[in-house]
Amino acid sequence: SIINGNGLYINETPKSSCDIEAEQGSNLQIINANSRCSPFRPKTPLSWEDSVLQMQSNDKARLLYFSSLVAGRSIVPIASGRAVTQNPTYIVRARIGTPAQTLLMALDTSNDAAWIPCTGCVGCTSSTTYDPLKSSTYKPLPCGSPQCNQVPNPSCGGTTCGFNFTYGSSFIAAALVQDNITLATDSVSGYTLGCIKKATGSSLPAQGLLGLGRGPLSLLSQTYSLYKSTFSYCLPGYKSINFSGSLRLGPNSQPIKIKTTPLLKNPRRSSFYYVNLLAIKVGKGLAKIPPTAFAFDPNTGAGTVFDSGTVFTSLVKPAYTAVRDEFRRRMGKATVSSLGGFDTCYTVPITVPTITFMFTGMNVTLPQDNFIIRSSAGTTSCLAMAAAPDAGVNSVLNVIASFQQQNHRILIDVPNSRLGVARETCS
Repeated sequence: SIINGNGLYINETPKSSCDIEAEQGSNLQIINANSRCSPFRPKTPLSWEDSVLQMQSNDKARLLYFSSLVAGRSIVPIASGRAVTQNPTYIVRARIGTPAQTLLMALDTSNDAAWIPCTGCVGCTSSTTYDPLKSSTYKPLPCGSPQCNQVPNPSCGGTTCGFNFTYGSSFIAAALVQDNITLATDSVSGYTLGCIKKATGSSLPAQGLLGLGRGPLSLLSQTYSLYKSTFSYCLPGYKSINFSGSLRLGPNSQPIKIKTTPLLKNPRRSSFYYVNLLAIKVGKGLAKIPPTAFAFDPNTGAGTVFDSGTVFTSLVKPAYTAVRDEFRRRMGKATVSSLGGFDTCYTVPITVPTITFMFTGMNVTLPQDNFIIRSSAGTTSCLAMAAAPDAGVNSVLNVIASFQQQNHRILIDVPNSRLGVARETCS
C-alpha cells in the first residue's frame, strides 16, 4: 500500500480519485468512510450482503443509543450478536494543535462535543492519535471551568476536568481540554474537546468525532461568531470513491433558492434537528399513515429528526408498514424476499419511480437511488428503509438517514430555525 501525505491509502485506485483537493475557506470535503479512498474501509472487501448487514447492525446500535438520549437513561443496551466495528459513515479532515496534527473525524449532526483519541489511550483502535505534549497551544481545563458543567458525568480526579459517556455500544472516558482546531483554512483557537483516555466497545469512530448538533459544546455554539450557527452538507453516494461531498460552514455560499421546513425545539434533546413530517407518498399514492405516527412530542422524544450518522431511514412501525404496503402494492404479484432488517426485496426490476417525504412547507421527492439499494450484481433490490427497533421509547422516533440524504444539499440554519433540502450531485 502507498500512503499519501494526508495519511490516506491510495492503492488500487487511480491517484487522481483519492487526492484531497485543497480545501478553501470554510469548505471541507466529506468522504464516505467505506470508500476505497478511506483508511477505515474493510481490509477484506465485504460481500454486498455482508456490507448491508453491517450497516443495518450499526444502525441498530445507533438507534438504541438515540433511545437512551431521548429517555435520559445513561445505560445503553449493547447490540447482541457478533461485534462489528462501527465505522463512521462520513468523515472530515481536522487539524488540531500547534503544529497541526491531522485527524479524520466522524461527522455527527446529532451530537455536540468533539472528542479525539489521545496518545496512550487504552482501548482506542487507531494508530493515529492526538499527542497533547507535541502541541504548544494545548491546555487542560480545570474542574471549575464553565465547560466542565456542560459535559456528561463530569468528574475531578485531579485538577483537570474529566467526563465519561456512552456512544453507541461504547463507553468512553476523557479529559476536557482546549486546543486550536483548523477546518479547511479556518482556524479556531481554544476549541474545547474531549481527549479520550480509555474506551471500551466497538462503536467508537477511530479518529474521533466532530459534533454538529446545537448544544453548548457543539461546533455551532463554539464558533458562533465565525459561522453564525449555519452550515450545509452534501453527502456523496455510497458507490462514490471520490472526495466530492462537501461541508460548508457559515452563512456565506449557502444556496439561496432552497425549499425549507421549520426546525422544532426539544429541550430534552436539544442537539437533535427535529422537523415536522406530515405524510409520505409512494409514487403518486399516499401511504395510509396515522397522523400520530409523526406527531412531535418533546416529553417523549417522539417526532422526526434528520441525522447524518444513521444509514437507512427508520420509521415508527405504523408509518413504515404503510409505506412498505403501498410499495408492495405497486410491485403487484412479484415475489418478496428479505435481507436482514429489509423485509421488501425483489429479484425482478423495481418499477416504483419516486418516494416523496412531505414536511411542513416542503416536499422532498427522492429518486430510486435514494430508497432502493441494489446488489453489486444488480440481481437483488431492496426498499432501503426499516421499522424503528421496538425498544420502548425509541420506537417513537423517525430518523431521516444518510442513504435518503445522499446527493442532496442539507442546510441547517439555526438562527432562522429552518432546515432546507435541495437536489445536488455530490459524487
